[in-house]
Amino acid sequence: MTLLVTVFAAIISSVVWYKNAPRDEMKVGTLALIYWGASLMWTVDAIFEYAELKEEYFSPAAADMLNDFFLGLTVVALGLIIWLVTLLIKDPKGVVKKALLSKKS
Repeated sequence: MTLLVTVFAAIISSVVWYKNAPRDEMKVGTLALIYWGASLMWTVDAIFEYAELKEEYFSPAAADMLNDFFLGLTVVALGLIIWLVTLLIKDPKGVVKKALLSKKS
């Protein structure tokens, strides 16, 4: 379930990045890379878990699926936080700089 959530986040962010690709002012490409990296990590995790559990891998308990779903949402939220911090630091539109300079006046 974690893999599914992060793959959907990666696909959505990649589509948004591709739609705005030439100018990428909001650095959505960085967000897409974060989610594709998380998806790759969860893919490797799924491979090793399948190697350990075999056919039991395909019949998880409901509580395990819910926990995995919440973990996936947490990973997506953490990716968004990292992206927002990066966006605020790089400040591509100069909004933070303008806000800080206007407070000094």
